[in-house]
Amino acid sequence: MGIEMTLRKKFDDAAGEVCKALIPVRHESFEGKGRDLAICTLGSIDLLEQISKSELMEKVAIAGRLLSENKGIDSIIGYAAGHPDLKRIIVCGKEVKGHMAGQALLALHKNGTDSNGRIIGASGPYPILTSPKARVEAFRRQVSITDLTGVTDIAKLVA
Repeated sequence: MGIEMTLRKKFDDAAGEVCKALIPVRHESFEGKGRDLAICTLGSIDLLEQISKSELMEKVAIAGRLLSENKGIDSIIGYAAGHPDLKRIIVCGKEVKGHMAGQALLALHKNGTDSNGRIIGASGPYPILTSPKARVEAFRRQVSITDLTGVTDIAKLVA
């Protein structure tokens, strides 16, 4: 990694910590009663809260947000590794501007990572994962992803 990328990452990490302090996010995820389905609401926190109070929680293993193209995706991969019954992820909600976390998740599923852990085809500023390549490949085989990026109407998700 070049010095410019290292400095950018340090700046982005510091900015993320400032955002956490100034704009605290209430919930990251909610566990449901299902086993094989997850819902990822990207940056749509209100949609996540609506889902958490809906009948969808009877069908989903977990509903959560995804705000970053690196740590957040590493968390999803880790969750999937610990939940082998998980087979499907629905990506919905509004994309996080600048990070393009949903686009990175879709690119990961389609293309995988290069030898440096960079998600091939991701357009965010720092789409580099720490998950081992074998775990990334297991994730890609384990789950299918339905792209409903931009959908924020819970009725459409219930249908």
